[in-house]
Amino acid sequence: MKIGFIGLGVMGRPMAQHLIDAGHDLYLHRVKPVSNSLLKSGARACGSGAEVARSAEIVILMLPDTPDVEAVLFGDDGVAHGLDAGKLVIDMSSISPIATKDFAARIEALGCDYLDAPVSGGEVGAKAASLTIMVGGKPDIFERARPLFEKMGKNITLIGDVGNGQVAKVANQIVVALNIQAVSEALRFSKKAGADPSIVRKALMGGFAASRVLEVHGERMINETFEPGFRIRLHHKDISLALESARLLELMLPNTAMVHQLMNGALERGLGDKDHSALIKACSSNETS
Repeated sequence: MKIGFIGLGVMGRPMAQHLIDAGHDLYLHRVKPVSNSLLKSGARACGSGAEVARSAEIVILMLPDTPDVEAVLFGDDGVAHGLDAGKLVIDMSSISPIATKDFAARIEALGCDYLDAPVSGGEVGAKAASLTIMVGGKPDIFERARPLFEKMGKNITLIGDVGNGQVAKVANQIVVALNIQAVSEALRFSKKAGADPSIVRKALMGGFAASRVLEVHGERMINETFEPGFRIRLHHKDISLALESARLLELMLPNTAMVHQLMNGALERGLGDKDHSALIKACSSNETS
């Protein structure tokens, strides 16, 4: 199958590689030197989003934020300018659910199909092809895309109509952010009270407090290894989406607002490009973590 892929960041590169390894022909845009391995694997570089769309049957986006998706789809020489009726656009970015519905309507007006399919699992999940993929769109279009999703992820769920994949991703990011905060506070408490945080973490992993965040990010916090799997800056963006959506829904999310403030503090301290487990640094205030 001929597939376009735009967004070759930390997660996009291994996702694209899995599709190449599965035998698909990939057409790429925004290829940087770090992505040259994909070209060596047989992918082709295109000069614009429109060229990608003209070359491919399905176009996948994996971009940082809502404005990036809009620009790639509808900007000068963007994807929309190269689409023919019957083609499919899959946005695997994490963006606004409201904007997603608008983008889908504009693509569908061209006679094409649209799925939103944000992912969870970070760089580790992208490399292992074990991502959780949350999909919004029509069931028959979901089935058309499922074989591609199965090359990139394991837990693949059709949530509902277009936009609902993004709703599920925002919900995921709320849970992860609050869990990171909880683990940060627990490990700080343990250390301040005189216990070895690494032993406390090991004990907690055998009880009801066990979680993937405690397992993976707890270890990162203890060892202070904060090279990004998922940057604080991007998680801050997702929590901002949650709060903006909550405002429009007239919904109160007090703990989400609190962790958003902690992320603001992390950005202020220059931690935006660190892994989101580095939130413990913002939680620590003037203490050593």
